[in-house]
Amino acid sequence: MEKKVAVLDIDKKQCKSLCALLTDHEYMSTPMTSLTNMDQYLEEIDCRAIILNLDTVSVTNKIFRDLKRKNPLVNIIAFSERQYHPELEEALRDYISVCLAKPVDPDELFYWLRCVFKNGEEMKA
Repeated sequence: MEKKVAVLDIDKKQCKSLCALLTDHEYMSTPMTSLTNMDQYLEEIDCRAIILNLDTVSVTNKIFRDLKRKNPLVNIIAFSERQYHPELEEALRDYISVCLAKPVDPDELFYWLRCVFKNGEEMKA
């Protein structure tokens, strides 16, 4: 099974760096800088994980709710410099599988990705 991951980060340099790291560990990564084409991408590609930078991508609870309703098996791995996002309480509780501290620790990221692809279904931290 191909391990397909979308990386959503407006910071193009950071996005490219994370995609390179994923590729080095045999994950097929797709860099994305906006949510605009996410629905189309998920319809066309059997993607099991989205890695999302909460510090650069403008998201709401509704966006996560709609995304998970349409794609229940996709796992959202978020990362942020902030420890607390009160505006995303619902998303963090119900839709985001795990939220990592920034800078992302590669060992921690790959642990969670292994969980995603080992289980083949939605995971919850």
